[in-house]
Amino acid sequence: MLKKAQQQTVPDWYEPRRGTAERKALMNALRPLAEDDLGAPVEFVVHDLRVSGDRAYAAVQPQRPGGKEIALEDTPGYFRGDFSEDTMDGTNIHVLYARKGETWVVMEYSVGAMDVWFAGEPFCSSWGPVIAEFCY
Repeated sequence: MLKKAQQQTVPDWYEPRRGTAERKALMNALRPLAEDDLGAPVEFVVHDLRVSGDRAYAAVQPQRPGGKEIALEDTPGYFRGDFSEDTMDGTNIHVLYARKGETWVVMEYSVGAMDVWFAGEPFCSSWGPVIAEFCY
């Protein structure tokens, strides 16, 4: 008999494959918000993308087309006073989505967060399957 710590668990989520309509819909739901904060155009390097039922989580690194890094001090968010290099960890983005009918909607997101803001309530009760390792 395997000890519980040795047992492998199967996640309750899946990652939409590159090129799928679902993956594109998730990134397109985020794009206008990211472009409002970081300026257009924005592409995303996906580090983590998880879907379970009508909830999803993403961790992405925005960039300019061709892989060019986004300079925080040149962004609309910086000029509005929303961003400060002293209180941010670059331009990484974490997103919590909900599916409304057939449409993915960004419910919460952050740019450059230095903490795991979604670790706990009220997020774990709704997004637990896609952020389980952050929910205790």
